[in-house]
Amino acid sequence: MGAFPKTQPLFVSLAQQLRTRITTGEWSTGERLPTEAALAATHAVGVNTVRRAVGMLVEEGIVVRRQGSGTYVSTQDGRPPAVIGVIVPSHGYYFPTVVGGITEVTAAAGATVQVESSEYDDALEIRHIRALLTAGCTGLLITPTLHLTDPSARLDLLRALPIPVVLMERVPRDSPPDDTLSAVCTDVVAGGYAAVRHLVGQGRRRIGFLGRRDTATADAAWLGFCRAVADLAIADLPRASARRDAWSTASLADYAETAHSLHLDGVVCLGDREAVALLPHLHRKGLTVPDDVALVAYDDEEAADAVVPLTAVSPAKREIGRLAASTLLRRIARSDGGAPVRMMVQPTVRVRASTASPGPRVVQPLAPTPIAS
Repeated sequence: MGAFPKTQPLFVSLAQQLRTRITTGEWSTGERLPTEAALAATHAVGVNTVRRAVGMLVEEGIVVRRQGSGTYVSTQDGRPPAVIGVIVPSHGYYFPTVVGGITEVTAAAGATVQVESSEYDDALEIRHIRALLTAGCTGLLITPTLHLTDPSARLDLLRALPIPVVLMERVPRDSPPDDTLSAVCTDVVAGGYAAVRHLVGQGRRRIGFLGRRDTATADAAWLGFCRAVADLAIADLPRASARRDAWSTASLADYAETAHSLHLDGVVCLGDREAVALLPHLHRKGLTVPDDVALVAYDDEEAADAVVPLTAVSPAKREIGRLAASTLLRRIARSDGGAPVRMMVQPTVRVRASTASPGPRVVQPLAPTPIAS
């Protein structure tokens, strides 16, 4: 930050800098400011100086303090509140938590939200976009059906909209490096990789993959799995990996037979429902989870409720919603829309009974993980 002049009290100069950062859109309406300690460290001043500077902004109505929550940019700046349109593929699976993160941020900003579901229907998605524009939305958060339609045409439509747009859990593929669409997404490749790394850490060395092919995350999760198998120097078992558009009872039984015949000791499943459905088939083959075969699911929507609670790769869904909403509000607040943003959020592995074997396992040392040049 710039040096402070010596012609006025330090807290007055700091208040001016904070005011400028707000008016230029660095912190948008309704956004929480950094803590007083963080501001003190950033500006190389004492916490008391920060407290007095923020107090000035409170008196001016520029920010508001909320007990136990923090300091937020005030919504009382003469502008009408933002109206945010949200389009997600489902009201019932995965996305309710994302929407929860959105409403948390927009409520603090005084913005209103209208949520619609495309139900993975391309035509319905377009109708929702048109309806939200007609209703006067000032910004759009959307998880588009890129894997079910011509992605180029859909992305062109979104770029051409007269309001700011932020994609959620979708990132434009094969687009030019200077693409102007903003996106906030889970790093699905990292999730697939983390699932394998967790199994290897539990001593598993013969690991398979059971997954869907028809989901938006299918290819990225598979890529992460393959990279981990190569990097962590474990057995490459082509027959142990199977991907289908849908898993029937018969195909799950076939995979359980494969797991038995190949002596698999770990399986990564995309997603929760496939992992839950696989459990009884493994049991029928005499394989116990996790003693014989450890399972890691991907999504963490239904994994905890399985007969054997499933370890799962858990995307930060609420954080995705929060970050997407904050990004959109910031773009709405700036007259130039601000710079396009691409955020990749790391998922975590939530460990449950399906990989927590009660008995000790002999863990062979891993080869060093290659470092990308």
